[in-house]
Amino acid sequence: MPATRTDTFTDIQDTFFRYVRDIKYATMITVDRRNRPRARVLLPVWEIVDGRPLGWLAAYRTPVKAAHLAHSPHTTYSYWDHRQNTVHVDALSTWAESDDDRQHAWDLYLKGGPPGVGYDPIHYWRGGPGDPGFHVIRIRPRRIQLVRGSDLRSTIWQPVDH
Repeated sequence: MPATRTDTFTDIQDTFFRYVRDIKYATMITVDRRNRPRARVLLPVWEIVDGRPLGWLAAYRTPVKAAHLAHSPHTTYSYWDHRQNTVHVDALSTWAESDDDRQHAWDLYLKGGPPGVGYDPIHYWRGGPGDPGFHVIRIRPRRIQLVRGSDLRSTIWQPVDH
């Protein structure tokens, strides 16, 4: 069955947020300088800005993650649940360096993005959003694929300007 395609995020927004809320944790895939993939499980939070999804990832800036993103900011975030529902987000992921971005991501983790997805970052970064170990990755999706496990129906969002 061919995938349904759309360039309007509102067409998939409710399903995207429902799946993310149900699954919560995503596998983030990066590649090293020899283009070998590396996966790790993390918890991004999401919001809608100007009609498009924007993700934020609170993270430790490990040498491996920093080297991978320096080599290639192209990443994939993959969500899966036991009902076989999946979300695959192909994105451009970059370090968000400003104090405003760190505060914004911190607040979104506290509030939940979407509601029900998040946590209190103070458990990991005792110094708050100014903690020297607290770093944030901005996730700008260029393509999102949703797959419904019950019938493997697939919907792909890809903006015209990707």
